[in-house]
Amino acid sequence: MEELRLIGLDFGAATVGVAGSDALFLTAQPLTVIRRKHETKLRQTYQQIEAIIAERGVNAIVVGYPKRLDNSIGDRAEKTEAFAADLERRTGLPVVLWDERLTTVEAHRILDAGGAKREQKEEVVDMLAASIILRSYMEYLGGNPEEKENLLKRIRES
Repeated sequence: MEELRLIGLDFGAATVGVAGSDALFLTAQPLTVIRRKHETKLRQTYQQIEAIIAERGVNAIVVGYPKRLDNSIGDRAEKTEAFAADLERRTGLPVVLWDERLTTVEAHRILDAGGAKREQKEEVVDMLAASIILRSYMEYLGGNPEEKENLLKRIRES
């Protein structure tokens, strides 16, 4: 069986939360938050993601897809689509858009339950949201062997 090494990204206007799957493909671990000064300045963001991909031996990327609650696509989702397309083009890796609705809310809930202070939350909420996105996708693949095989096929072809 081929090894799946994924990263999950929570792409925001000023930050990108990053999470990675473990070697056994059992957990999604928060890794880092990439910050940028301006929403359209992405060159260094791509470079940092590419460095993480190389360091971790990543072979596919999951990007949180911020659909609206009514399932429609807004401005943020369109920017995410463009980011994901650029990332796929730059890295040559398969990029999967994965529904991220309410993941930031869940991340805040987890941090609140753990007693995190506001400053602490700001530092980690994006990477925690990325880990929730990645965990959700990993659970989906675990219950859908055909989809997992489709992803492995895309990886082999990339």
